Amino acid sequence: MVELRRTLNGAVAGATAAGLWAAQQPLDKRVFGSHYDDVELLGKLVTRGPGWQAAGLAMHLLNGATFGAVYALVRPLVPAPPLVTGVGAALAEHLAFWPLGALVDRHHPARSDLAPLGGNRRAFAQAGWRHLLFGVVLAELERRLNDSAEFEPLEQVPFSSNGHGDIERATVERTEV
Repeated sequence: MVELRRTLNGAVAGATAAGLWAAQQPLDKRVFGSHYDDVELLGKLVTRGPGWQAAGLAMHLLNGATFGAVYALVRPLVPAPPLVTGVGAALAEHLAFWPLGALVDRHHPARSDLAPLGGNRRAFAQAGWRHLLFGVVLAELERRLNDSAEFEPLEQVPFSSNGHGDIERATVERTEV
């Protein structure tokens, strides 16, 4: 039950962060001097008609919710502050998937309507900014929604570097028998 609530809270945090990302895109397009738009890229993947914005926004929010749900389950396992974990995860995703922009440039059904991504340093920096913003918002919202007092702290979970438990705890328990 705790994992379900944690997962749903992570999804809410991720969808909210993705919504803020989409809302601020018109501003960052001006700041970075790039017309790269994630909502347009996603929406025009499924329709070229007037519904591309709604479709793109829905897909973007769903992507954010999925990322947030996974993040909420993994975050307690990472021995770093939530902000570092959230930003790190978002920027890692950015760096891992950016090379796929070359495929978008070649195969997207609306590629002639989209800003080219391959070799586009402005779009790369713009996407980096968006992922940074997403990571900060995701980390803070998820931290607030998933009160750490409700979950088992990592320090109380016995472990060792080889993954087979805490040798000191095993030794103490063995001598008490």
